[in-house]
Amino acid sequence: MAMRSMRKACGCRSFIRALHKGPEAAQTPQKDAVKRVFSGIQPTGIPHLGNYLGAIEAWVRLQEEHGLVLYSIVDLHSITVAQDPALLQQSILDMTAVLLACGINPEKSILFQQSQVPEHTQLSWILTCMVRLPRLQHLHQWKAKIATQKHGGTVGLLTYPVLQAADILLYRSTHVPVGEDQVQHMELVQDLAREFNKKYGEFFPVPRSILTSMKKVKSLRDPSAKMSKSDPDKLATVRITDSPEEIVQKFRKAMTDFTSEVTYEPARRAGVSNLVAIHAAVAGLPVEEALRLGAGMDTARYKLLVADAVIQRFAPIKREIEKLKMDRSHLEKVLQVGSAKAKELAHPVCQEVKKLVGFL
Repeated sequence: MAMRSMRKACGCRSFIRALHKGPEAAQTPQKDAVKRVFSGIQPTGIPHLGNYLGAIEAWVRLQEEHGLVLYSIVDLHSITVAQDPALLQQSILDMTAVLLACGINPEKSILFQQSQVPEHTQLSWILTCMVRLPRLQHLHQWKAKIATQKHGGTVGLLTYPVLQAADILLYRSTHVPVGEDQVQHMELVQDLAREFNKKYGEFFPVPRSILTSMKKVKSLRDPSAKMSKSDPDKLATVRITDSPEEIVQKFRKAMTDFTSEVTYEPARRAGVSNLVAIHAAVAGLPVEEALRLGAGMDTARYKLLVADAVIQRFAPIKREIEKLKMDRSHLEKVLQVGSAKAKELAHPVCQEVKKLVGFL
Protein backbone atom coordinates (compact mmCIF):
# COMPACT_ATOMS: atom_id res chain seq x y z
CA MET A 1 0.00 0.00 0.00
CA ALA A 2 2.82 2.39 0.94
CA MET A 3 4.73 1.59 -2.27
CA ARG A 4 1.61 2.24 -4.36
CA SER A 5 1.11 5.64 -2.66
CA MET A 6 4.79 6.48 -3.28
CA ARG A 7 4.52 5.58 -6.98
CA LYS A 8 1.37 7.70 -7.26
CA ALA A 9 3.09 10.69 -5.59
CA CYS A 10 6.12 10.34 -7.89
CA GLY A 11 3.82 10.18 -10.88
CA CYS A 12 2.08 13.39 -9.79
CA ARG A 13 5.43 15.19 -9.38
CA SER A 14 6.59 13.97 -12.79
CA PHE A 15 3.40 15.26 -14.37
CA ILE A 16 3.85 18.67 -12.73
CA ARG A 17 7.49 18.83 -13.89
CA ALA A 18 6.39 17.98 -17.42
CA LEU A 19 3.91 20.86 -17.38
CA HIS A 20 6.76 23.33 -16.91
CA LYS A 21 8.53 22.04 -20.00
CA GLY A 22 5.66 23.18 -22.19
CA PRO A 23 2.30 21.95 -23.40
CA GLU A 24 3.79 19.30 -25.71
CA ALA A 25 5.64 17.64 -22.82
CA ALA A 26 2.53 17.32 -20.66
CA GLN A 27 0.49 14.62 -22.35
CA THR A 28 -2.82 14.18 -20.52
CA PRO A 29 -4.82 10.97 -20.83
CA GLN A 30 -7.62 12.90 -22.55
CA LYS A 31 -7.00 14.18 -26.07
CA ASP A 32 -8.65 17.49 -25.21
CA ALA A 33 -7.89 20.98 -26.45
CA VAL A 34 -8.24 22.32 -22.91
CA LYS A 35 -4.85 21.98 -21.20
CA ARG A 36 -5.29 23.83 -17.89
CA VAL A 37 -8.41 25.06 -16.14
CA PHE A 38 -8.44 27.49 -13.20
CA SER A 39 -11.28 28.93 -11.13
CA GLY A 40 -11.75 30.35 -7.65
CA ILE A 41 -14.46 30.91 -5.07
CA GLN A 42 -14.51 33.22 -2.06
CA PRO A 43 -14.93 31.56 1.35
CA THR A 44 -17.40 34.16 2.59
CA GLY A 45 -20.90 32.90 3.29
CA ILE A 46 -22.53 29.57 2.50
CA PRO A 47 -22.78 28.92 -1.26
CA HIS A 48 -26.30 29.25 -2.59
CA LEU A 49 -28.31 27.66 -5.37
CA GLY A 50 -26.90 30.12 -7.91
CA ASN A 51 -23.29 29.33 -6.92
CA TYR A 52 -24.02 25.63 -7.20
CA LEU A 53 -25.76 25.70 -10.58
CA GLY A 54 -23.64 28.48 -12.05
CA ALA A 55 -20.18 27.37 -10.91
CA ILE A 56 -19.70 24.37 -8.61
CA GLU A 57 -21.67 21.92 -10.75
CA ALA A 58 -19.55 22.91 -13.76
CA TRP A 59 -16.37 22.50 -11.69
CA VAL A 60 -17.28 18.89 -10.92
CA ARG A 61 -17.84 18.18 -14.60
CA LEU A 62 -14.62 19.89 -15.72
CA GLN A 63 -12.41 17.84 -13.41
CA GLU A 64 -13.71 14.74 -15.18
CA GLU A 65 -13.01 16.15 -18.64
CA HIS A 66 -9.57 17.76 -18.42
CA GLY A 67 -6.10 16.79 -17.28
CA LEU A 68 -5.06 19.68 -15.03
CA VAL A 69 -7.75 21.53 -13.09
CA LEU A 70 -7.10 23.95 -10.22
CA TYR A 71 -9.77 25.26 -7.85
CA SER A 72 -8.77 27.91 -5.34
CA ILE A 73 -10.48 29.14 -2.20
CA VAL A 74 -9.59 32.77 -2.79
CA ASP A 75 -9.28 34.10 0.74
CA LEU A 76 -7.13 37.05 -0.40
CA HIS A 77 -10.08 38.31 -2.42
CA SER A 78 -12.40 37.98 0.56
CA ILE A 79 -10.62 40.68 2.60
CA THR A 80 -11.52 43.41 0.09
CA VAL A 81 -14.27 43.91 2.66
CA ALA A 82 -13.75 43.67 6.42
CA GLN A 83 -13.67 40.12 7.82
CA ASP A 84 -13.61 38.73 11.34
CA PRO A 85 -10.35 36.68 11.48
CA ALA A 86 -11.78 33.75 13.44
CA LEU A 87 -14.87 33.61 11.25
CA LEU A 88 -12.80 33.80 8.06
CA GLN A 89 -10.60 30.92 9.20
CA GLN A 90 -13.67 28.78 9.86
CA SER A 91 -15.29 29.85 6.60
CA ILE A 92 -12.26 28.62 4.64
CA LEU A 93 -12.69 25.15 6.16
CA ASP A 94 -16.46 25.25 5.69
CA MET A 95 -16.03 26.11 2.00
CA THR A 96 -13.60 23.20 1.67
CA ALA A 97 -16.25 20.89 3.13
CA VAL A 98 -18.90 22.25 0.75
CA LEU A 99 -16.74 21.76 -2.34
CA LEU A 100 -15.77 18.23 -1.34
CA ALA A 101 -19.39 17.36 -0.58
CA CYS A 102 -20.50 18.71 -3.95
CA GLY A 103 -18.08 16.41 -5.74
CA ILE A 104 -14.75 18.19 -6.03
CA ASN A 105 -12.19 15.38 -5.87
CA PRO A 106 -8.62 16.25 -4.75
CA GLU A 107 -7.43 13.18 -6.68
CA LYS A 108 -8.75 14.68 -9.93
CA SER A 109 -8.16 18.39 -9.32
CA ILE A 110 -5.96 20.62 -7.17
CA LEU A 111 -8.02 22.24 -4.41
CA PHE A 112 -6.03 24.82 -2.49
CA GLN A 113 -6.03 27.97 -0.36
CA GLN A 114 -4.93 31.03 -2.32
CA SER A 115 -3.08 32.80 0.50
CA GLN A 116 -0.84 29.76 1.06
CA VAL A 117 0.78 30.31 -2.34
CA PRO A 118 2.60 33.67 -2.04
CA GLU A 119 3.37 33.77 -5.76
CA HIS A 120 -0.20 35.00 -6.33
CA THR A 121 0.55 38.35 -4.71
CA GLN A 122 4.02 38.60 -6.28
CA LEU A 123 2.65 38.23 -9.80
CA SER A 124 -0.28 40.48 -8.94
CA TRP A 125 2.07 43.37 -8.12
CA ILE A 126 3.92 42.98 -11.41
CA LEU A 127 0.63 42.98 -13.34
CA THR A 128 -0.73 45.90 -11.29
CA CYS A 129 2.18 47.99 -12.56
CA MET A 130 1.00 47.30 -16.11
CA VAL A 131 -2.60 48.52 -15.65
CA ARG A 132 -3.77 52.10 -16.06
CA LEU A 133 -6.03 53.41 -13.29
CA PRO A 134 -8.95 54.39 -15.58
CA ARG A 135 -9.17 50.78 -16.85
CA LEU A 136 -10.00 49.54 -13.36
CA GLN A 137 -12.29 52.46 -12.55
CA HIS A 138 -14.41 51.74 -15.62
CA LEU A 139 -15.14 48.10 -14.72
CA HIS A 140 -18.85 47.80 -14.08
CA GLN A 141 -18.40 45.68 -10.92
CA TRP A 142 -16.22 48.40 -9.37
CA LYS A 143 -18.88 51.00 -10.13
CA ALA A 144 -21.62 48.81 -8.70
CA LYS A 145 -19.71 48.00 -5.53
CA ILE A 146 -18.56 51.51 -4.65
CA ALA A 147 -22.16 52.65 -4.98
CA THR A 148 -22.89 50.58 -1.86
CA GLN A 149 -19.68 51.43 0.05
CA LYS A 150 -19.93 54.24 2.58
CA HIS A 151 -16.39 55.52 1.97
CA GLY A 152 -16.11 54.70 -1.71
CA GLY A 153 -14.33 51.33 -1.50
CA THR A 154 -10.74 50.29 -0.75
CA VAL A 155 -7.76 50.10 -3.09
CA GLY A 156 -7.96 46.33 -2.69
CA LEU A 157 -11.51 46.37 -4.03
CA LEU A 158 -10.33 48.42 -7.00
CA THR A 159 -7.36 46.20 -7.84
CA TYR A 160 -8.79 42.77 -7.09
CA PRO A 161 -9.42 42.09 -10.82
CA VAL A 162 -5.64 42.28 -11.26
CA LEU A 163 -5.14 39.74 -8.48
CA GLN A 164 -7.76 37.65 -10.26
CA ALA A 165 -5.66 37.90 -13.43
CA ALA A 166 -2.58 36.80 -11.48
CA ASP A 167 -4.51 33.81 -10.08
CA ILE A 168 -5.21 32.65 -13.62
CA LEU A 169 -1.94 33.48 -15.36
CA LEU A 170 0.23 32.11 -12.55
CA TYR A 171 -0.67 28.57 -13.64
CA ARG A 172 -0.48 29.45 -17.33
CA SER A 173 -4.15 28.53 -17.48
CA THR A 174 -5.72 28.12 -20.90
CA HIS A 175 -9.39 28.09 -19.90
CA VAL A 176 -11.46 29.64 -17.11
CA PRO A 177 -15.11 28.83 -16.31
CA VAL A 178 -16.88 32.16 -15.77
CA GLY A 179 -20.36 33.59 -15.44
CA GLU A 180 -21.71 36.39 -17.57
CA ASP A 181 -20.85 38.99 -14.91
CA GLN A 182 -17.12 38.13 -15.16
CA VAL A 183 -16.71 38.74 -18.89
CA GLN A 184 -15.13 42.19 -18.37
CA HIS A 185 -12.65 40.78 -15.89
CA MET A 186 -11.68 38.02 -18.31
CA GLU A 187 -11.04 40.66 -20.98
CA LEU A 188 -8.62 42.31 -18.54
CA VAL A 189 -6.85 38.96 -17.96
CA GLN A 190 -6.52 38.43 -21.70
CA ASP A 191 -5.24 41.96 -22.29
CA LEU A 192 -2.65 41.61 -19.52
CA ALA A 193 -1.42 38.30 -20.97
CA ARG A 194 -1.06 39.91 -24.41
CA GLU A 195 0.65 43.01 -23.03
CA PHE A 196 3.12 40.96 -20.98
CA ASN A 197 3.91 38.79 -24.01
CA LYS A 198 4.38 41.83 -26.23
CA LYS A 199 6.79 43.42 -23.75
CA TYR A 200 8.75 40.38 -22.57
CA GLY A 201 8.22 37.70 -25.23
CA GLU A 202 5.62 34.95 -25.61
CA PHE A 203 5.13 33.42 -22.18
CA PHE A 204 1.52 33.37 -21.00
CA PRO A 205 -1.23 31.59 -22.93
CA VAL A 206 -4.16 33.97 -23.55
CA PRO A 207 -6.86 32.16 -21.55
CA ARG A 208 -10.31 31.58 -22.96
CA SER A 209 -13.61 31.73 -21.11
CA ILE A 210 -15.77 28.69 -20.58
CA LEU A 211 -19.22 30.20 -20.17
CA THR A 212 -21.35 28.05 -17.90
CA SER A 213 -24.53 26.74 -19.52
CA MET A 214 -26.75 27.81 -16.61
CA LYS A 215 -27.77 31.44 -16.78
CA LYS A 216 -27.80 33.49 -13.60
CA VAL A 217 -30.19 32.17 -10.99
CA LYS A 218 -32.43 35.05 -10.01
CA SER A 219 -33.44 36.16 -6.54
CA LEU A 220 -36.65 34.48 -5.39
CA ARG A 221 -37.93 37.81 -4.11
CA ASP A 222 -36.75 40.05 -6.95
CA PRO A 223 -36.34 38.20 -10.27
CA SER A 224 -34.75 41.27 -11.84
CA ALA A 225 -31.65 40.69 -9.65
CA LYS A 226 -29.39 37.66 -9.35
CA MET A 227 -29.43 35.44 -6.27
CA SER A 228 -26.82 36.74 -3.81
CA LYS A 229 -25.21 35.72 -0.51
CA SER A 230 -25.47 39.30 0.68
CA ASP A 231 -29.16 39.85 -0.08
CA PRO A 232 -30.73 41.38 3.05
CA ASP A 233 -34.00 39.55 2.35
CA LYS A 234 -33.46 36.10 3.87
CA LEU A 235 -36.21 34.63 1.72
CA ALA A 236 -34.47 35.62 -1.51
CA THR A 237 -31.59 33.13 -1.43
CA VAL A 238 -31.60 29.34 -1.10
CA ARG A 239 -28.41 28.09 0.54
CA ILE A 240 -26.98 24.61 0.09
CA THR A 241 -27.29 23.95 3.84
CA ASP A 242 -30.89 25.17 4.22
CA SER A 243 -33.29 22.72 5.87
CA PRO A 244 -36.20 21.29 3.84
CA GLU A 245 -38.57 23.51 5.80
CA GLU A 246 -36.54 26.63 4.96
CA ILE A 247 -36.41 25.71 1.29
CA VAL A 248 -40.18 25.17 1.11
CA GLN A 249 -40.83 28.48 2.85
CA LYS A 250 -38.54 30.37 0.47
CA PHE A 251 -40.15 28.92 -2.65
CA ARG A 252 -43.65 29.51 -1.28
CA LYS A 253 -42.76 33.18 -0.88
CA ALA A 254 -41.08 33.40 -4.30
CA MET A 255 -42.35 36.33 -6.37
CA THR A 256 -44.35 35.38 -9.45
CA ASP A 257 -47.29 37.29 -10.98
CA PHE A 258 -51.06 37.27 -11.25
CA THR A 259 -51.21 34.56 -13.95
CA SER A 260 -51.47 31.07 -12.44
CA GLU A 261 -50.30 29.10 -15.50
CA VAL A 262 -46.71 27.86 -15.54
CA THR A 263 -44.85 29.15 -18.63
CA TYR A 264 -41.29 30.00 -19.59
CA GLU A 265 -41.14 33.59 -20.82
CA PRO A 266 -38.11 35.28 -19.19
CA ALA A 267 -38.74 38.71 -20.72
CA ARG A 268 -42.43 38.84 -19.73
CA ARG A 269 -42.73 36.52 -16.71
CA ALA A 270 -39.35 36.67 -14.97
CA GLY A 271 -40.43 35.16 -11.65
CA VAL A 272 -42.16 32.06 -13.01
CA SER A 273 -39.45 31.58 -15.64
CA ASN A 274 -36.83 31.62 -12.87
CA LEU A 275 -38.68 28.78 -11.13
CA VAL A 276 -38.83 26.77 -14.37
CA ALA A 277 -35.11 27.32 -15.01
CA ILE A 278 -34.24 26.20 -11.46
CA HIS A 279 -36.50 23.15 -11.76
CA ALA A 280 -34.94 22.12 -15.06
CA ALA A 281 -31.38 22.63 -13.76
CA VAL A 282 -31.66 20.77 -10.46
CA ALA A 283 -33.67 17.90 -11.99
CA GLY A 284 -31.37 17.63 -15.03
CA LEU A 285 -34.23 18.22 -17.48
CA PRO A 286 -34.76 20.33 -20.57
CA VAL A 287 -36.95 23.37 -19.93
CA GLU A 288 -39.66 21.77 -22.10
CA GLU A 289 -39.78 18.72 -19.83
CA ALA A 290 -39.98 20.89 -16.71
CA LEU A 291 -42.93 22.70 -18.30
CA ARG A 292 -44.59 19.38 -19.10
CA LEU A 293 -44.30 18.32 -15.45
CA GLY A 294 -45.83 21.64 -14.42
CA ALA A 295 -48.70 21.45 -16.90
CA GLY A 296 -52.08 21.80 -15.24
CA MET A 297 -50.57 23.18 -12.02
CA ASP A 298 -51.03 26.68 -10.75
CA THR A 299 -47.88 28.53 -9.67
CA ALA A 300 -48.55 27.81 -5.98
CA ARG A 301 -48.42 24.04 -6.55
CA TYR A 302 -45.52 24.36 -8.96
CA LYS A 303 -43.46 26.21 -6.34
CA LEU A 304 -43.74 23.15 -4.09
CA LEU A 305 -42.68 20.86 -6.94
CA VAL A 306 -39.57 23.00 -7.51
CA ALA A 307 -38.84 23.15 -3.78
CA ASP A 308 -39.00 19.35 -3.59
CA ALA A 309 -36.60 19.00 -6.54
CA VAL A 310 -34.11 21.33 -4.80
CA ILE A 311 -34.46 19.47 -1.50
CA GLN A 312 -33.78 16.14 -3.24
CA ARG A 313 -30.71 17.55 -4.98
CA PHE A 314 -29.21 19.11 -1.83
CA ALA A 315 -30.07 16.38 0.71
CA PRO A 316 -27.03 14.10 0.14
CA ILE A 317 -24.73 17.13 -0.20
CA LYS A 318 -25.99 18.56 3.09
CA ARG A 319 -25.41 15.24 4.88
CA GLU A 320 -21.86 15.02 3.53
CA ILE A 321 -21.08 18.62 4.54
CA GLU A 322 -22.15 17.90 8.11
CA LYS A 323 -19.98 14.78 8.16
CA LEU A 324 -16.91 16.54 6.75
CA LYS A 325 -17.18 19.50 9.11
CA MET A 326 -16.76 17.12 12.04
CA ASP A 327 -13.25 16.23 10.83
CA ARG A 328 -11.32 19.49 10.89
CA SER A 329 -7.93 17.80 10.53
CA HIS A 330 -9.02 16.14 7.27
CA LEU A 331 -10.12 19.49 5.79
CA GLU A 332 -6.85 21.11 6.85
CA LYS A 333 -4.90 18.22 5.29
CA VAL A 334 -6.78 18.56 1.98
CA LEU A 335 -5.87 22.25 1.79
CA GLN A 336 -2.27 21.63 2.89
CA VAL A 337 -1.68 18.99 0.21
CA GLY A 338 -3.50 21.01 -2.46
CA SER A 339 -1.59 24.18 -1.63
CA ALA A 340 1.73 22.31 -1.86
CA LYS A 341 0.79 21.02 -5.32
CA ALA A 342 -0.28 24.51 -6.42
CA LYS A 343 2.96 26.03 -5.13
CA GLU A 344 5.01 23.44 -7.01
CA LEU A 345 3.33 24.65 -10.19
CA ALA A 346 3.37 28.35 -9.34
CA HIS A 347 6.95 28.83 -8.12
CA PRO A 348 8.84 28.14 -11.36
CA VAL A 349 6.38 30.26 -13.34
CA CYS A 350 6.84 33.18 -10.96
CA GLN A 351 10.63 32.75 -11.04
CA GLU A 352 10.61 32.89 -14.83
CA VAL A 353 8.45 36.02 -14.73
CA LYS A 354 10.96 37.63 -12.35
CA LYS A 355 13.78 36.81 -14.77
CA LEU A 356 11.86 38.28 -17.71
CA VAL A 357 11.05 41.47 -15.76
CA GLY A 358 14.64 41.82 -14.58
CA PHE A 359 14.44 40.93 -10.90
CA LEU A 360 16.68 37.86 -11.23
